[in-house]
Amino acid sequence: MPFPIQRLRRLRETEPLRRMVRETSLTPNDFIYPVFVTEGQGRREPIVSMPGQSRLSIDLLVKEAQEVKALGIPAMILFGIPDRKDERGSSGFDPDGIVQRAIRAVKAQVPDLVLITDVCIDEYTSHGHCGIVRDGKILNDETLDCLRTMAKTHAQAGADMVAPSDMMDGRVAAIRDELDRAGFVDLPIMAYAAKFASCFYAPFRDAANSSPQFGDRQSYQMDPANKREALREIDLDIEEGADIIMVKPAMPYLDIISAARERTLLPIAAYQVSGEYSMIKAAAQAGWLDERRAMLESLLSIKRAGAEIILTYFAKEAAGLLQSRPA
Repeated sequence: MPFPIQRLRRLRETEPLRRMVRETSLTPNDFIYPVFVTEGQGRREPIVSMPGQSRLSIDLLVKEAQEVKALGIPAMILFGIPDRKDERGSSGFDPDGIVQRAIRAVKAQVPDLVLITDVCIDEYTSHGHCGIVRDGKILNDETLDCLRTMAKTHAQAGADMVAPSDMMDGRVAAIRDELDRAGFVDLPIMAYAAKFASCFYAPFRDAANSSPQFGDRQSYQMDPANKREALREIDLDIEEGADIIMVKPAMPYLDIISAARERTLLPIAAYQVSGEYSMIKAAAQAGWLDERRAMLESLLSIKRAGAEIILTYFAKEAAGLLQSRPA
């Protein structure tokens, strides 16, 4: 038999040819950089379980924001580490809380950087759960009042977008209503629509000191086995007014990202979470992986699955590398 006419290797022969036919590409515009902000001055606390990441005081956060902007990354998302915690997470919706002050400081110095805020009380509660607790039960509707107030105080401080991550039912509608009533009708909501109860969050919980003090989060975060339920969650958040929907974690749930892309015209974000980041870092430190190639391949897989926006702790490293590569 004659050799087949189609030789797919023809277009793989040289780097310029490969660039010409490349179907998916990464740019710094794809990234959101997650940052932990803490109290104090001149304070940089390395996070052991997340090599290369640190908790930053507000003054150092401003410098970080300037660096992020210079790298062409359009946005950061802020996670607060408060100096006090209570049963309701009240420091999280204090108008003078750590995130609210951080927003004001960054917007004063780097106004063009998009500042997104995590709207969830787990970092601020003494019990570590994402909702109000009574008799060992996570209370959905009572928690919505906290989330409403938190989102409004973030908006009043100057946030450009809010991102509820709590997984309480109805929180997108509640936050949308609160923002609209307060005059923030143009402030978008990026909803953690399909957030799974994942072991890959462990380094984040170490960084934020937000591990539950009892039980787990499976009564509100999603069962990793459920794809159809994830799509229902996405549909509900869209109905309630989400402007961007998010899947979290990213790589273990590429099928959910892909299914969401087929389902909605809304922008899709995916969070390459702390465990995904730390696995690559640890394997690279052990000499088992080429860190740069593993980083870019993992990010490319997330975008190829259908996410236009990627929250990743690799944002600065990836942006620096992409800027130095041929277009």
